[in-house]
Amino acid sequence: MVAHINTVAFQGIEALDVDVQVSISSGLPSFTIVGLPDKAVAESRERVRSSIGAMGLALPPKRITVNLAPADILKEGSHFDLPIALGLLVAMDVIGVEDLGEYAALGELGLDGVLIPVAGVLLAAVEANANGLGLICPEVNGAEAVWAGGGDVVAAGSLLALVNHFKGSQIISPPAPAVPEAGATYPDLKDIKGQETAKRALEVAAAGGHNMLMIGPPGSGKSMLAQRLPGILPPLDPREALTVSMIASVAGLLRDGALTLARPFRDPHHSASMPALVGGGTKAKPGEASLAHQGVLFLDELPEFSRPVLDALRQPAETGQVSIARVNAHVSYPARFQLIAAMNPCRCGYLSDPERICTRAPRCAREYQARISGPLYDRIDLHVEVPELSAADLSLPPPAEGSGEIAARVARARDTQRARYAALDSEVRTNAEAEGKLLDKVAMPDENGKALLTEAVDKMKLSARGYHRVMRVARTLADLQGVEGVGRIHVAEALSYRRIHNSV
Repeated sequence: MVAHINTVAFQGIEALDVDVQVSISSGLPSFTIVGLPDKAVAESRERVRSSIGAMGLALPPKRITVNLAPADILKEGSHFDLPIALGLLVAMDVIGVEDLGEYAALGELGLDGVLIPVAGVLLAAVEANANGLGLICPEVNGAEAVWAGGGDVVAAGSLLALVNHFKGSQIISPPAPAVPEAGATYPDLKDIKGQETAKRALEVAAAGGHNMLMIGPPGSGKSMLAQRLPGILPPLDPREALTVSMIASVAGLLRDGALTLARPFRDPHHSASMPALVGGGTKAKPGEASLAHQGVLFLDELPEFSRPVLDALRQPAETGQVSIARVNAHVSYPARFQLIAAMNPCRCGYLSDPERICTRAPRCAREYQARISGPLYDRIDLHVEVPELSAADLSLPPPAEGSGEIAARVARARDTQRARYAALDSEVRTNAEAEGKLLDKVAMPDENGKALLTEAVDKMKLSARGYHRVMRVARTLADLQGVEGVGRIHVAEALSYRRIHNSV
């Protein structure tokens, strides 16, 4: 007899159905796993053997073969332990095959038979629910699995408890869904004195989902501004929350099984490698760009990042997706993030300071800023100078308007965009995503604005991408103002946020 247990393999945030086939036949004692397993799967032999032994059972001294079908898909991860063990128990007539036929299973086994939590349970639960199956998973992952809805979830603490549950001698209670956090607490923009231009640009970036670059001397408040951006962004809607949580699940970062309603904020160090930033590695895990999906990717000290690493962001910044090509598979992860970057004007940081003159200016600034490629600059919608604050600025009282007031305006602008694109039967959610004929339809300026934009293309040498990004920002400015048409004033402000890096 061949026992069959349902489980999944992961490719990006897609769960692929896998049939775990277990056969016990006559022959010399052996335990073989086939079906393109990685080392973690191959090592499950010893974990499964020890876990079954901890129940007081022993594997029969026969030829044991485990096939993970389809055999041409790479099987990665320790979550295959549980389906292999269940398949063996069915083949040994410990559990009836009819008990497990309506479930998919995943989980790692300890040597004592305890079920250890694994990554990707939310994805597996969604796939099992789509196939009309329940899910068997470790107890710790139960609160995560029930968010898929519909199917029966059996979350066990150990292999023995799971066997007793299906034999009727023990009942495992259904897990309760973990309640999402009500909302994270973010620092308030009231903490920042001065920098009104930068605050305005931050509001525009939040309203339209635009990328933004801040250039200024050390201590001018660039990092403080970036850290306050999540506080003015609207919370995730249910569809966005599910996608963000699925990415966190496959990365093993979903805390306590609760979905997240807060937009991600990722701020990797400038020593980050290319796989760490865009994804990849031996198991093609999501990188910071995907972990920031529907949120903010903040790169401080931008020129200090490796240039190849920064250039790897060009494609996901444009398409909203990271594609990782490997010999065995092509994996794609969503990466619709807002790129917020900060940098000094030169290596010492005091290019325009009359009291701390940069002795190598302007060559120092040109060399420093040249570490960022022109195409990456071109993909950043808002370029903002953040000047050093004087003692008089710092002694001013806190500003009257904080994150709450700005967040309300951002929410209204986002609602306007969502309604506009929904009326046009488009999947676009923000102005930063609009392109092609859709962008021309919703963001084409009036005659005066169009004349100014045409003149700017010639004088500022804007690329076609730069031209369209100015239109997107102008559309967002009109939405913040609450007007339907894009006018000359909106185009003028949008142009003021372009190409300040050429000032040296």
